[in-house]
Amino acid sequence: MLNIDWTKLSFSYTKTRTLVYSRCVDGQWETPVVTEDFNIVLSPFAGVFHYAPSCFEGLKAFRGVDGKIRLFRPDMNAKRLRDSAIYLDMPYPSEELFLDMCIRCVQGNLEYLPPYEVQSASLYLRPVLFGMNPQLGIHSARDVMFVVMCSPVGTYSGDKSLAPANAVISRNYDRSATHGSGCHKLGANYAQSLHAYNIAHGSGYRELLFLDSATKTTIEEFGSSNFFAIKGNTYVTPLSQSVLPSITNDSLRTVAADMGMDVEMRPIKVEELAEFDEAGSCGTAVVITPICEIDDKPVLEGAGITRRFDIGSKERCGEKSEKLYHEIIGIQRGLRPDPRGWCVFIGE
Repeated sequence: MLNIDWTKLSFSYTKTRTLVYSRCVDGQWETPVVTEDFNIVLSPFAGVFHYAPSCFEGLKAFRGVDGKIRLFRPDMNAKRLRDSAIYLDMPYPSEELFLDMCIRCVQGNLEYLPPYEVQSASLYLRPVLFGMNPQLGIHSARDVMFVVMCSPVGTYSGDKSLAPANAVISRNYDRSATHGSGCHKLGANYAQSLHAYNIAHGSGYRELLFLDSATKTTIEEFGSSNFFAIKGNTYVTPLSQSVLPSITNDSLRTVAADMGMDVEMRPIKVEELAEFDEAGSCGTAVVITPICEIDDKPVLEGAGITRRFDIGSKERCGEKSEKLYHEIIGIQRGLRPDPRGWCVFIGE
């Protein structure tokens, strides 16, 4: 029997029983392998160690109120991984192979899928695609490995769900160049943001909000997830080629429209933060984290604050954000109708 306190999980690594992998060598994908050996052997000359031909995804499996196991919108993750791999000019798994390996991973780790009763817990899947052929010259990966692994998780920060958080604007560090790779889920994008993120966390901020690198006047996204805001009955989120197309954000926009809200994807000026009733970060790990306070500093390392934006309550999530959150969670756990067929069912 597993000795896991499901109520104490945070968004951190817990070793599970199996992972699933497949390799593409000379343009041919091999039959997926389910293994309990978590040690992958690669040449030290593998391109992933030198030039970072690597991209990844994140999605979740849930136990539903009806006892069924659901994956939430895995087709969208498969398409986004494909787009990332195309940007890197390397092979990628078909949507069918992606889904098959995700299902095998869940089935091989059923004992790590949290019970339905623990609403903040789920089984997080991490598909990773990376270049494995030995190389010295700078060029795209020819041969790749695709691995799907998983871990039971709770909320991203370990706090209770929908706990409001503070953030700081990054003016002297960029997440992505204006015409760079920000719209793809590349490992290198996150490596680039780590230093700035560490400064922000060390200064007491939960989140770091990046601006466009060209003008530093419009909001892009948080270091870990997309930005959205509520103004009256309107759901607003940035429109930018540098922002990762979040599947959670897409789901929230769809649900907001179904609820009768107006939805706007457009450039958002920093000054507009003063006009919003609610704001939040949204992504697979949390669905929604309310953001109640955003500091604007000339430099992250400095103590000076140019302006502080107070948005909504510091005590609880905003009304519309909370309603959107419960609608998404309800679909994922079988508590709400799923008219678009977002959930894929997995047999035990």
